[in-house]
Amino acid sequence: MGRHSAGEANDDHLLPSVRTWVADDPDPVTAAELTALLDRATAGDAEAHADLADRFAGTLEFGTAGLRGALGGGPNRMNRAVVIRAAAGLTRYLTDALAEQGEHGDGPGPRVVIGYDARYNSDAFARDTAAVVTAAGGEALLLPRRLPTPVLAFAVQHLDADAGVMVTASHNPPQDNGYKVYLGGRAVPETGRGAQIVPPYDREIADRIAAVGAVADVPRAEEGWTVLGEEIVTDYLAAVATLRADGTRDLRVVLTPLHGVGGALVEQVLRGAGFADLHTVPEQAEPDPDFPTVAFPNPEEPGAIDLALELARRVEADLVIANDPDADRCAAAVLDPHTGAWRMLHGDEVGALLGEQAAASHEGGDGVLACSIVSSRLLAKIAAAHGLAHAWTLTGFKWIARTEGLTFGYEEALGYCCDPGHVRDKDGLSAALLLAQLAARTKADGRTLLDLLDDLARRHGLHVSDQLSARFTDLSQIPATMARVRQAPPAALAGSPVVEVTDLAQPDPADGVPPTDGLRLVAADGTRVVIRPSGTEPKVKCYLEVIVPVEEHAPTATLTQARTAARERLDAVRQDLATALGL
Repeated sequence: MGRHSAGEANDDHLLPSVRTWVADDPDPVTAAELTALLDRATAGDAEAHADLADRFAGTLEFGTAGLRGALGGGPNRMNRAVVIRAAAGLTRYLTDALAEQGEHGDGPGPRVVIGYDARYNSDAFARDTAAVVTAAGGEALLLPRRLPTPVLAFAVQHLDADAGVMVTASHNPPQDNGYKVYLGGRAVPETGRGAQIVPPYDREIADRIAAVGAVADVPRAEEGWTVLGEEIVTDYLAAVATLRADGTRDLRVVLTPLHGVGGALVEQVLRGAGFADLHTVPEQAEPDPDFPTVAFPNPEEPGAIDLALELARRVEADLVIANDPDADRCAAAVLDPHTGAWRMLHGDEVGALLGEQAAASHEGGDGVLACSIVSSRLLAKIAAAHGLAHAWTLTGFKWIARTEGLTFGYEEALGYCCDPGHVRDKDGLSAALLLAQLAARTKADGRTLLDLLDDLARRHGLHVSDQLSARFTDLSQIPATMARVRQAPPAALAGSPVVEVTDLAQPDPADGVPPTDGLRLVAADGTRVVIRPSGTEPKVKCYLEVIVPVEEHAPTATLTQARTAARERLDAVRQDLATALGL
């Protein structure tokens, strides 16, 4: 997603290709942008020529999470022309799929629900999609306003739609936008309904997008789609409310939506559950596509929640909750009473806390806890301790959400699926509610969420995880780096010899996970590393985990020492991997 296909725009074809694109561009803004670049390039401006060459070096590829890329004119950017083609290809796929099942013919066309966030052009891309679906005989249902991704994911199942489109670039930088596709209803088998697309659906949709001719020839209705009322939001909030639990609400919470669309809704979720002592970071409360206070609007990025932590110290909060701009992710920070400093919880730590809650409430049942292959091994131990099954999946909620019998699923990148019956995707709002309830109950017992993590460490061993990322401007270096580390993986991790090297591109029936580009290393002391290229960013990512045995009744001081030792081992592992990757 977001990577262009191979191919170079040489001088013999570049300028004519630009002129052809401009003539077919439905957006006067991007048409004028390209025309200005064309004029400069024709006059010998090397910078303009290079810009055009990049914009026309290929097409923005439609992959397993749809489209994502920088806004601008040209086939290798996010713009109305690219979106109209995508909508036409998606609609043709749905129409063909229904016809194959004998579901269409003279019957109703595909039902598609469409949502959008507050990024630049999100509303325009959503309306273009509705216009294409409507003109093709489908039923387009547009969400009433800019809303979080979980509301769209909910609506796909709730409205029995055949597909859903969410226009968002999630936590990407301000210059990006994206086009996320879900399938449901009559388009996919039951376990995939309401989830994001996976192969072979992505390829089949991409083939139909590629077959679209001129954008001017794609029919677009001027009216006829349905703008849903606020009842879809009310219904979503009612679904989240099913996760409410009895207990105290004595908790002071600082919230930040990071300039995204989740601010008002997360407040509604928490206030509706009885949490009244809420403090939203004022500088980040309203949607703003420029994201003026953060370099990257991702809670994981350094500095992203600094304003929230500052407010938490000022108001003496108990908990900080941060959502990413489309509110499908949830981060949490707590005050460490032993150091007096605020600490952001790792995604694996939140996954363990919510996973323990889910497992305890389904004790001995037939539910399944699932997490991605780069997430902590702790969830599998939690599931086993409660008599539940555990499943490993490929990275991404498109895979986690398809787990048969899923009760709870998460991935370390701050994504949590707490209510798959309503939202078959990660949902930062329902996760916020469960975290707040857990923190309030724990506070009433005179303890903190960190104490609960210590309890898990005493039962299952201390699991500490981290990540090392290498960002590349030359995309060819990503496969080259993966090839290099496959040929010469580290022989030891933090001094412990590597005893298992698994090429994840080779099928392994033992864990039931389909092949994927990646490498897993396990050392004799249990340290594990997974190395893989990112699916959404120009990065190679390394996911690190060490496990330190802890006595069942170990005092807090012992656990503190164990965490320090684990961090030192992680630092050593990071250095080993940096050397192996040539960083």
